[in-house]
Amino acid sequence: MEFYFAPMEGITSYTYRNLHHRFFGGVEKYYTPFLSPSAENGLSTRELKDVLPENNEEVRPVPQLLVNHPEGFLKGARLLRDLGYREINLNLGCPSGTVVAKKRGAGFLSVPDELDEFFAQIYENELLADKKVKLSVKTRLGMEEPEEFDQLLDIYNRYPFEELILHPRVQKDYYKNKPRLEYFEKALEKSTNPVCYNGDLFTIADYRRFKERFPSADRVMIGRGFIGNPALIEQIATEESRTATTHEDTARLRQFHDRIYHEYLKIMSGDKNTIHKMKELWFYQKPYFDNADKAFKKIRKSRNMAEYEAAVQEFFAQAVPTERDTVQFTK
Repeated sequence: MEFYFAPMEGITSYTYRNLHHRFFGGVEKYYTPFLSPSAENGLSTRELKDVLPENNEEVRPVPQLLVNHPEGFLKGARLLRDLGYREINLNLGCPSGTVVAKKRGAGFLSVPDELDEFFAQIYENELLADKKVKLSVKTRLGMEEPEEFDQLLDIYNRYPFEELILHPRVQKDYYKNKPRLEYFEKALEKSTNPVCYNGDLFTIADYRRFKERFPSADRVMIGRGFIGNPALIEQIATEESRTATTHEDTARLRQFHDRIYHEYLKIMSGDKNTIHKMKELWFYQKPYFDNADKAFKKIRKSRNMAEYEAAVQEFFAQAVPTERDTVQFTK
């Protein structure tokens, strides 16, 4: 099985990717949070910084583009090729309302004829026609109803993607409801491109159930599960009978946390911004531990470095790896 790390806006920057690889590893491909190139200016300074080779010495990620016009895509693709990238991913899955309103991300799925024309135009360009760069696509089933995927899959099958990454929800689901696994099964059977699964794999038990249902699947993309439990791949690979994060994993998570925290202090403006960034990680990590609710509340309420560091110390002193075979993320 190949494991991919899903892009998560505001979280999986080059700092996080490099350190995750150093402490845990096991990821075949890391995907960048989406980049939105314009036909005129290409990438913003912030976006460019995230993909510069010197900032990605630990891993070479797959850049993800959020774009709905061929000119912007090709502008970004040329720039990324010049930086040494040979694979680019197109985001057709982001469910955010502001993104969808501009017919980008999952919003592009609402106009399948325009999507087909977009692919036709970019594949006529020498970048893709001569295979100077490869294109993979991350998609949902559609906007409103899963049946929309039938038409979308027909479109996807017209083009030689590196792979099709399917999150089997529709846009209106956001991350609620259950992934519609019957549509992933359909994609496995009917896609002319290799298919990767994405959606709600949070624990070893989740992964085991997935493999039992889809023994032929050979690649999965995981996002929230890796943020919550960065050691998940290693646990799957070494002992699939395990149901929980071990105390040894917890000790390594503490080291990982401390390194990320101090790296963010170096590059971010102000302690409050760093603490806010760390709280985003804690939202995904907390469900993997029991007996630390009080300490976690202190982390959420911390306003300065002293409060935050004391709360983190208390959390790791009290936290016990959960025995649950799946987790839920709730505000």
